[in-house]
Amino acid sequence: MKIALIGYGKMGKTIHELAEQHGDGVVFIIDRNSSDQLNHMNRENVDVAIEFTNPESAFENLKYCVVNQIPVISGTTGWLHRYDELVRICHKNDGTFMYASNFSIGVNIFFEVNKFLAEKMSGYQEYRVSMEEIHHTEKLDAPSGTAITLAEGIVEKNSRFESVKEIDIHSKRIGKTPGTHTIEYHSPIDSIEIKHTAHSRRGFAKGAYEAAVWIKNKKGVFSIQDMLFGDQ
Repeated sequence: MKIALIGYGKMGKTIHELAEQHGDGVVFIIDRNSSDQLNHMNRENVDVAIEFTNPESAFENLKYCVVNQIPVISGTTGWLHRYDELVRICHKNDGTFMYASNFSIGVNIFFEVNKFLAEKMSGYQEYRVSMEEIHHTEKLDAPSGTAITLAEGIVEKNSRFESVKEIDIHSKRIGKTPGTHTIEYHSPIDSIEIKHTAHSRRGFAKGAYEAAVWIKNKKGVFSIQDMLFGDQ
């Protein structure tokens, strides 16, 4: 498999290691110093692109891929106000695209647990819900994309909430923390807490690599839930 890495930070480098371990070739490495290389990518020399950059450049990177029919997955957060626009461009150009706020398999199972709990707690007004997310100090966006996805899951399943803005999210940036997300339902009587703690970036990178393998011969817009759970 011929892989293009768009963005070569810590995630890109970890994905690079995984790809080589599986015998795949990384044919393009594009970062801020080699952004002009993006225009040399095409369907003949790239099987799939993996995009982890920043909110300012993500949309144009992804647009280039879908217009040129290069299957692309992205874990960049902070650009989702243009997500629907990218979906339209992808369909218009018969492209292939997957976005996930978090590619960790464990986190995506945690998303489902969060929805289950939110639905069960819907009728209990006495419980106040809050969320804490902790990441490394280099993470630019707050709250994290994972925290926003968790909040969206609560709003979807708990009839007490109409907007993500109603969910109390506390963001912390501490040291080299890969990512910790905690959701608590608290009442004067007791509390219920669910928590996911990442021990390294390797889980995120492994999920992203597996998504790239899964999507490379498909057409359309997908989520990681499509890959993990078969939900269309």
